[in-house]
Amino acid sequence: MNFFSWKCLGWVLLLAVLIIAPIGRGGYIISVLSLWLVYSIAAMGLNLTLGYAGQISLAQASFMAIGAYVSALLSMAGWPWLTTVPFSLLAAFVVGILLGYPALRVQGHYLAFVTLAFNTLVFLVLRNEDWLTGGIYGLSGMPRPNFSLFGFTLFDATQNLHFYYFILLLTVISALALWGIVRSPWGRAFKALRENPIRAESLGLDTRRITLLAFAIGSAYGGLSGAIMSPLVQFIDPASFTFAQSLRILLMVVVGGIGSFFGPFLGAAMAIILPEFMRFTDKYYLIIYALAVIIVLIFSPKGLWGMVENAGARIATWRKARATS
Repeated sequence: MNFFSWKCLGWVLLLAVLIIAPIGRGGYIISVLSLWLVYSIAAMGLNLTLGYAGQISLAQASFMAIGAYVSALLSMAGWPWLTTVPFSLLAAFVVGILLGYPALRVQGHYLAFVTLAFNTLVFLVLRNEDWLTGGIYGLSGMPRPNFSLFGFTLFDATQNLHFYYFILLLTVISALALWGIVRSPWGRAFKALRENPIRAESLGLDTRRITLLAFAIGSAYGGLSGAIMSPLVQFIDPASFTFAQSLRILLMVVVGGIGSFFGPFLGAAMAIILPEFMRFTDKYYLIIYALAVIIVLIFSPKGLWGMVENAGARIATWRKARATS
């Protein structure tokens, strides 16, 4: 069995664990796992923009905010949550295209500053336009989705376990969609844009359209994660979508492995789940967590997924040497 087969088997087993593990657990553990899945979706979007297309963005939290507030406002107006999701995606997609235009003229740290300014702008709008967003007090009481068929309740999101499984389903669908994108002609175009934009354009690639598309799709994933977070926590405020939150999502992508498909899941697990296991260290857990991140990046510049691939390559080499001996 080759490394790819082992990798597929590993992720099937992980999915089985994610289905079984929350059963009989308390609401706190289920909430942590749900947040991990939500941030994994946001990290997937940033990984597409940064890891595959090579466009630096420090504004992923702002797209989460757009998706969360659009979904919250429509839900509180009486719309079923499922009908609010397309509007959250559309709003984040359109704003992502608009944010992508500066990327046509500036690159590198200049683009990073542009996206940083945009994140700050969104935060200020959310904080000051209290007539719409609730200002510093935020919005609360967003209803969770419920699905019934012929009078039978198929899905009751008021139960944390039901909502967790629903989020898991959305995460799997999002991952499969991204898997198709990165292996489509668009995905190859994104990689060409990352490696050498001038050469890609000389080969006939419309780098302008691909750049905007990379920002738009990555932003839509951020909007989806925000739309899910809104009914999950049932309270959102501007402080939840600051620049620090964008850096946190960037950390997930970098630690997980930039440009690797499964890296965002591992990075989100390290940023969301690992600190919860380190609570017993009391006030020292942030120091230990920071040291763990530094150690990972020093010994594996490709992140956690790079460590997995290296381990797989060593095992394959060992098996090959053992077979020929």
